[in-house]
Amino acid sequence: MKIRFGVGLGAGSPLSEFSRIVDRLESGGVDSLWLSEQVHSDAVDPFIGMAHALSRTSRLKVGTSVAVLPGRHPVLVAKQLASLAALSPRRVLPVFGLQPARSGERELFPAPVGRRGALFDESLELLRASLGGEAVGFEGELLKVEAARVGPLPAKPLDIWLGGSAPAGLRRAGRYGDGWLGSFLTPEAAGRAREAIQAAAAEAGREIEPDHFGISLTVAEGGIPADLAQVIRRRAPESDPADLVAAGWPELHRLLDLYVEAGLSKFVIYSAGSLTDGSSDGPRIDTFLDRFEAELLPRQN
Repeated sequence: MKIRFGVGLGAGSPLSEFSRIVDRLESGGVDSLWLSEQVHSDAVDPFIGMAHALSRTSRLKVGTSVAVLPGRHPVLVAKQLASLAALSPRRVLPVFGLQPARSGERELFPAPVGRRGALFDESLELLRASLGGEAVGFEGELLKVEAARVGPLPAKPLDIWLGGSAPAGLRRAGRYGDGWLGSFLTPEAAGRAREAIQAAAAEAGREIEPDHFGISLTVAEGGIPADLAQVIRRRAPESDPADLVAAGWPELHRLLDLYVEAGLSKFVIYSAGSLTDGSSDGPRIDTFLDRFEAELLPRQN
């Protein structure tokens, strides 16, 4: 399997540093950049950030980690992705999720009460149909279009990855996804999630490529910030934050070995300072990127 590492930017990443970071990742040979959906923050919008980063580079891949699909019209999303992929072939990495991590942002992505999961399913069906190259009609319970066709389409069809770790989300990834990007899961839990996704794909008559399973990980060299620990306890109440965040680079390598053994091969690495609304200035980011390049680029194959 191809082992790859990307840099993730969260809510605390300074927008004033964004272009410089993009240029550095391109020149440093980093595989990919990943942008979080954090509306109520100073973080760049993931779709705008993708367009800006792709326009400045010729090699760097850029993805969403993760963008919310339910509440956006999937045909418009398909048009955005098709345009980006046509302008930057093989470098657009969309990952979609059910809802924002922050409860206060959920009203920005409206869905019928109790039907967000159903809306996600229909949105994925319509998104994939819209990117299929033929004008198609779609009539679901929640979404209806007379003819959905976008273009120009890339020569290689876009892979649509999904996030989520709940049982329903894993089944959805198997039915509709081309890959999976998890978060806040131990290596053992991530391995079980991969197996559940593969089983759901097989049940649906599909197959997901073995190296299309990944996870987001965080390095916290100075200890886990209190606000990050709070986020983890909210997202994964059954887990100890210390089991999910690497307390330094040696610990990250230990965790990476366990995730690889569990069948994962794609990793998005965050600095703990970039995940919160706290300050994350240029020198601190440069220190993180120096270590990222020295520690992780040699591990790619």
